[in-house]
Amino acid sequence: MSDKSRNQPYQNIPQPIRDDGAGATDFGPRDIMRDIENPDMLVPPKTDAGTIPNMRFSFSDTPMQLNHGGWSREITVRQLPVATTLAGVNMRLTPGGVRELHWHQEAEWAYMILGRARITSVDENGRNFISDVGPGDLWFFPPGIPHSIQGLEEGCEFILVFDNGDFSDLSTLSISDWFAHTPKEILSANFGVPESAFTHIPSKQRYIYQSNVPGPIETQAVPDPYGTVPQSFSYRMSAQKPLTFPGGTVRIVDSTNFPVTTISAALVEVKPGGMRELHWHPNNDEWQYYLTGMGRMTVFAGDGAARTFNVRAGDVGYVPFAFGHYIQNTGNQSLWFLEIFKSKVFADVSLNQWMALTPRELVQTNLNSSKELLNALRKEKWPVVKYKDV
Repeated sequence: MSDKSRNQPYQNIPQPIRDDGAGATDFGPRDIMRDIENPDMLVPPKTDAGTIPNMRFSFSDTPMQLNHGGWSREITVRQLPVATTLAGVNMRLTPGGVRELHWHQEAEWAYMILGRARITSVDENGRNFISDVGPGDLWFFPPGIPHSIQGLEEGCEFILVFDNGDFSDLSTLSISDWFAHTPKEILSANFGVPESAFTHIPSKQRYIYQSNVPGPIETQAVPDPYGTVPQSFSYRMSAQKPLTFPGGTVRIVDSTNFPVTTISAALVEVKPGGMRELHWHPNNDEWQYYLTGMGRMTVFAGDGAARTFNVRAGDVGYVPFAFGHYIQNTGNQSLWFLEIFKSKVFADVSLNQWMALTPRELVQTNLNSSKELLNALRKEKWPVVKYKDV
């Protein structure tokens, strides 16, 4: 077979060849769809170098836990080993579906993607909390605080984030599991009722189960002699006025506007042709969840190491503490994603702002900078910038 006829079937298939001629064709076994989805892994930018570990993983590559009442799937250090500080769970509840009464050793932070749910909780002082949450809303439950989640009329889907990369939602502490592993005579003594009252308790953890859609919130209220929690466990992030920049928008939620939380987050919109500027975070690792669109993230680790990752809706990204990075929108619709940190306060350092607030001569001698660059530096942050016309 001639080289011409051999190449013909592959003429529209991406090949690992850079525009400077580096690389060669690949006619062996390969997953072409993966290569199309990850063009910057197949043909990395010239500036990529070194051995940076994987910092992207898709929920589509994780197994589903299916239950009557909904499903869940998770990304932890078992799927993404670099993600040591935070773990994520993607969950769907049907109308009336219940994530049973439970609690965690970890803090739980959540973002509602679609639909509506009712959340309930009681704190250590016997003060209760009940709230209905919808798209763009957050909730936060501190470690050890019991709670539940139930889908309302349209059901719901949300992302849960826990402040321990080794977390698994399948090994949390739940009321049905505890009942199933407590002798009935102990339950009888504890609640002051006959053992027969526990004849039909579950024999194992229920986790997610199907129930009826609850009535209006005012009909579900439980009179509480101790009152309600002093600080709300929910926050309407979508109602927050965004910070607007040339290439997109940012909403930031941390303990300064959501006092109960120990996890901070930013909801970032990068418009087509825009980018999340070159920056890093001085307080902790960054865990990302991509909601819509397509993009590319490049991470700089120092000592000549850098790597580029292609990201899209449903992906989790991760950037270790203080590593420099930026995120570009490579699609034709807005790229929306969450930046989440195990920190009570959101913080980032802008490369542009740092240079602008440093003596010009020092910047010039350090980088052999042109006057054009020095004059373009901004003394204010632009977390989202427009980098080209589209």
